Amino acid sequence: MVLPDLNLRNKYFIPEQFRANFPALNGKSVYLDSAATALKPQAMLDATLEYYAHSTATAQRSLHQDALQVTAKIDKARQYVADFIHANENSEIIWTRGATESINLVAQSYARSILKPNDEIIVSELEHHSNLLPWLIVAQQTGAKVIKWSSAIDELSALISSRTKIVAITQMSNVTGFCPDLATISRITHQYHAILVVDGAQGIVHHSLNVKQLDIDFYAFSAHKLYGPTGLGVLYGKKELLNQMSVWQGGGKMLKTTTFNDFQPEDLPYKFEAGTPNIAGIVGFYATLDWLKNWDLTQAEHYTEQLACYTQSQLARLTNIEFYSIDNSPIIAFNLNNIHHNDIAILLSEQHIAIRTGELCAQPLMRKLGCHGVIRISIMPYNNQQDIDDFIKALQNAIEILE
Repeated sequence: MVLPDLNLRNKYFIPEQFRANFPALNGKSVYLDSAATALKPQAMLDATLEYYAHSTATAQRSLHQDALQVTAKIDKARQYVADFIHANENSEIIWTRGATESINLVAQSYARSILKPNDEIIVSELEHHSNLLPWLIVAQQTGAKVIKWSSAIDELSALISSRTKIVAITQMSNVTGFCPDLATISRITHQYHAILVVDGAQGIVHHSLNVKQLDIDFYAFSAHKLYGPTGLGVLYGKKELLNQMSVWQGGGKMLKTTTFNDFQPEDLPYKFEAGTPNIAGIVGFYATLDWLKNWDLTQAEHYTEQLACYTQSQLARLTNIEFYSIDNSPIIAFNLNNIHHNDIAILLSEQHIAIRTGELCAQPLMRKLGCHGVIRISIMPYNNQQDIDDFIKALQNAIEILE
């Protein structure tokens, strides 16, 4: 096997320069748990500190200078997100607490109002619990049925029918790294006048996406996977669908008028954004997206895939290893026969290697794979070959202790 050239250079992406923006990498630890949450660039940290230290103000309420500037940043961040995923307009971008809340919003505000007994929601076996449990809950509430789907295209064609109202699928599996064919899935879904909901939590950082071109009805992701802050998410929805949805939460700034008898909700996107938003998070995410404009993300992902290829080639030298992820994926899941995954995690942690083990919030997929948990490493453009070499050495040490 020919190993990749890890000295890739491009005028738009230089790995060492990209890595230098992440102060968390200045320590002794090797961070290979980015699928759980990505590290944060200095630009995001500076923007968040600046807000709390010098510009603290609420948004869309007060009229003093700091408040107006914060409101403008929130509006611009919304436009940045709309541009990033190619939405028609920024009113189709709703701020939430994360991808989990975004999907729950669709389930409760859209699906609950249209589902009837024996209607069907097709959900793939690849899903994180965040794109399964909301559908199970709304099915229990309405009498609809959740239909298990392997994610294979031919199986979708066989399962879908006039009873199907929603198809839910991940953009990228957090266990296997597999990326479904969203274009074909969208076409089949809409042939039956169903709605396509895509969980982009893992995929958005690795693969560009055009919601308009793919004809996606709802798309959800979390900022913290895309180098941004925790506690902030995005729901994209087609304007016509968002307009027909009832509000989910009530509170400040999501209404035009109210009495003790009734209320008139605000226009999009504000009718779904009750209460004070995560201002510091949005300000930090605005800075993150602005900073990302400096980099060729296609080249960054190409570098990441090369690093993943190198990693898998090194792991493949180990005896008794079983892979669950696809080749060259930045998400690599595996097990070592007769060694418990959590034992590996503990021994790696003692050697300052951060990884993830367990069921990865994907219990049905684990059952399909025939295991009770896996060892997962996840690679980002801020990782380098030294990280991988250190990980492999630590893993070999752990194996020697446990065998």
